[in-house]
Amino acid sequence: MHGAWFQYMRSGDQKPKVTKELLLRVLNYAQPYWGQIGGMFVTILISAGLSLVTPLIFRQMIDRVLPSKNLNQLIVLAVALLLVPILNGGISVVQRRLNSTVGEGVIYDLRSSLFARLQRMSLRFFTNTKVGELMSRLNNDVVGAQNAISNTIVNIVTNLVEAVAILAVMLTLEWKLTLLSVIILPVFIYVAQKLGAVLRDIAREGMDLNAQMNAHMNETLNIGGALLVKLFGRSKEEEARFRQRAAGVRDVGIKRAVIGSSFFVILGLVSAVGTALVYGLGGWYVIQGTFTVGTIVAFGSYLGQLYGALQGLAGAPVEFSTSMVSFERVFEVIDLPQDIAEKENAPALAEVRGDLEFDNVTFKYDVDDAKLLSEVKRYGSMDNVKAVMSLADKGNGKKKEGEAESTDGEADPVSQARATALEGISFQARAGSLVALVGPSGAGKTTVTYLIPRLYDPTGGVIRIDGHDLREVALDSLSSAIGMVTQETYLFHDTIRTNLTYAKTDATQAEIESAARAANIHNFITELPDSYDTIVGERGYRLSGGEKQRIALARVILKDPRILVLDEATSSLDSESEALIQDALKRVMDGRTSIVIAHRLSTILAADLILVIDRGQIVEQGTHEQLLALGGLYNQLYETQFRGERV
Repeated sequence: MHGAWFQYMRSGDQKPKVTKELLLRVLNYAQPYWGQIGGMFVTILISAGLSLVTPLIFRQMIDRVLPSKNLNQLIVLAVALLLVPILNGGISVVQRRLNSTVGEGVIYDLRSSLFARLQRMSLRFFTNTKVGELMSRLNNDVVGAQNAISNTIVNIVTNLVEAVAILAVMLTLEWKLTLLSVIILPVFIYVAQKLGAVLRDIAREGMDLNAQMNAHMNETLNIGGALLVKLFGRSKEEEARFRQRAAGVRDVGIKRAVIGSSFFVILGLVSAVGTALVYGLGGWYVIQGTFTVGTIVAFGSYLGQLYGALQGLAGAPVEFSTSMVSFERVFEVIDLPQDIAEKENAPALAEVRGDLEFDNVTFKYDVDDAKLLSEVKRYGSMDNVKAVMSLADKGNGKKKEGEAESTDGEADPVSQARATALEGISFQARAGSLVALVGPSGAGKTTVTYLIPRLYDPTGGVIRIDGHDLREVALDSLSSAIGMVTQETYLFHDTIRTNLTYAKTDATQAEIESAARAANIHNFITELPDSYDTIVGERGYRLSGGEKQRIALARVILKDPRILVLDEATSSLDSESEALIQDALKRVMDGRTSIVIAHRLSTILAADLILVIDRGQIVEQGTHEQLLALGGLYNQLYETQFRGERV
């Protein structure tokens, strides 16, 4: 009963619309469970019928059995009073089993559909969507959608059946008393709406405060936040800040509890008015001899059940429409168009040689809002908190993906800020060759590497592997042919073995160790207490930067791709780790087509082709000697970045 009103309080002032199309789609998800849903309705009817029996037993006992002192009938009725709750309990267990089967089944189906859709979304989607919003869709909204099928609809049907059945029985007992009991309903609804609005505002305030507290915990208790707090010695300040937020949650919780209690007390008093009127008139009928004592007792019992059912129905529209909104949010994700779509019946890349060609490729980081999630006001969610530490809304500060800041609106000859990330990129990498990408930070080197495994599709032009347009081939086969190691190595919070076998799930121990040896990480792993079963920690934080990079290299080696794409970032590593990685890179790149964002002179000298990228364009290309002879940008980079290295 209370759940309907708290759901009403969460709904806010907006009244969600329930369309025919939405209902049909919801029913489609319930279709596999029609048998269980039908079984639930049968149990509802039986339960409603049993709820009518007890008052009638009391009437029979008071009016007939006790005055006649019939001991046998008294025993029978007493046993019946025991059997009714036993039967009702058994039915409720069956109903709960059916209910949970439907509810959990719908959760499973929705989550599976959601996750499958998200797996097919492009990198552009994830760079423009908050992780917390995705988690809310997968958890909060899916549970809300499940609630619509397994709880809301069941409660509506139960209350409706009970109200109709009870009214029918009450009308047969005394129609005047029945009308008197129902006439109080408008007052009941009015009071409930007024007090419900007050409680809703308090609940909203509490959810906002709780969101702020949760956001603060999320910011300061993750590994990066905890490290920052310790490095700057801000533990006491964060404790004080958290106490302030927790105190707000505490105070509004007390306020909500007191007013909520008053809310239900007043509703109880309104119900008591109707009960008093019915018992007063019913008592007068008893005195007049037109009504028996047993009948008035049964009538009073039915009255309590009727008010409970009517109260549930009063809040049902809001509860149902709010649950439907959860379905809308889930369907929004499922219906999102794909940036990187696989062509129907796309052929798989077979026996890949590794010839790679960029043909006049242009790319922009434009964001299509139709392919992103809409903003959702979800109370109690950390996603609604704009600024966590100051709690000030500084504005959304949104920029287009890949867009850099501009201070005066004029083009800066040194700046890499521009509207088009890549423009007119054309080059060929022969199978087994090494292509080095060099250029200033922000020139577009990483963007080039992201286009090769189709993390993005080019805005214009074509990228080919062995003569096949990447957009024409099966995505799985493309993924199998390409291995990528990014500058920011990501490891799962799991064992080293699990992180390695992510590249090849059926890899043998010998294959794992061979890949680790090639990456110069095997000896380190075997010296760990749990060897390959060592947990690497959150994002691999238990390992050094060099160790994480070598594990990432081993993972790519285990995958054994024909085309290797990597960011050779070693500037933050110590000399020993850098030497081990450089030695490993030579083995990894041997015999493969390698596209490398080069940070070391040794890689540049070994390259078959060097592409010098500036402001999204290839401004120079050739070998090391050829580019030095040009005396252009490469020569400047060589003088400032590479010349001092000992090769």
